[in-house]
Amino acid sequence: MITRRTLLKTAATMAAGLVSLGAYAGGIEPLARLSTTRYRINPPGWPTGQRLRIVALADFHACEPWMPAERIAKICDYANTLDGDIILLLGDYMSGMKLVTGVVPPEEWARALSGLKATYGVHAICGNHDWWQDLEAQRLRLKETVAHRALRAVGIHVHSNDSVRSGSADQPFWIAGLEDQWAYLQGRRRTGLDDLGGTLAQVTDDAPIILLAHEPDIFTSVPDRVALTLSGHTHGGQVNLFGWRPAVPSRYGERFAYGHVVEDNRHLVVSGGLGCSIAPVRFMSPPEVVVIELGGV
Repeated sequence: MITRRTLLKTAATMAAGLVSLGAYAGGIEPLARLSTTRYRINPPGWPTGQRLRIVALADFHACEPWMPAERIAKICDYANTLDGDIILLLGDYMSGMKLVTGVVPPEEWARALSGLKATYGVHAICGNHDWWQDLEAQRLRLKETVAHRALRAVGIHVHSNDSVRSGSADQPFWIAGLEDQWAYLQGRRRTGLDDLGGTLAQVTDDAPIILLAHEPDIFTSVPDRVALTLSGHTHGGQVNLFGWRPAVPSRYGERFAYGHVVEDNRHLVVSGGLGCSIAPVRFMSPPEVVVIELGGV
């Protein structure tokens, strides 16, 4: 027989557990954890024996107190220790959260990002929050944001539907960067500025292509000419309840929510990102730096 005392003890235990989970999801995982997720990929479109180490960072969402400039700088210092041949930034430097104590100005988070160093440089794209938090860009339907300008001011190549050739003379590759697919927000309507065809048309030889696209949904349209697509945006769902992600900002649900996805021999890697969106909560989806080894054995 279950007594009233047993019920009260059980309820108290459950309540304590919920409080502990809440404290972990809101105070420990988003702030105190930083994981490194490594992939070794040999996609069909990448030449055998051409090795490249990519370090990818996504979704900083700079804000106080969750992602101040000092924390961004420390993450960048750590990223530099991973010996990436190239560092790729996948968008959303700005934060749209309301549960913040302060805004980190673009020049400050950009200055923190300027510490990133790699042999083939640092390449970036912008994300939906970089567009949505720029009210002038929204109102005037501008073709770039304050985030684009901040990145460019510190020497980072920020892509907007353009492709550039990189690598060495004997092992070249292309970095193709799409503009955001959700750039303009009007009510619930989202209008993109992405031009996949125009971006890939700038590739002038048969060197392999790495495509940067903030939202992973474009992957259904990416041709197999692209060796690897890299995306952020989803935060791995931000809350992962033992394999179930209740909120993934994608029209494909969990199909492109996180990790290494292979469809029809085409390869996509979706980063879980570093910051938080909507609410400062992460559960079983810790902030991560992604390292991708291409062309290894």
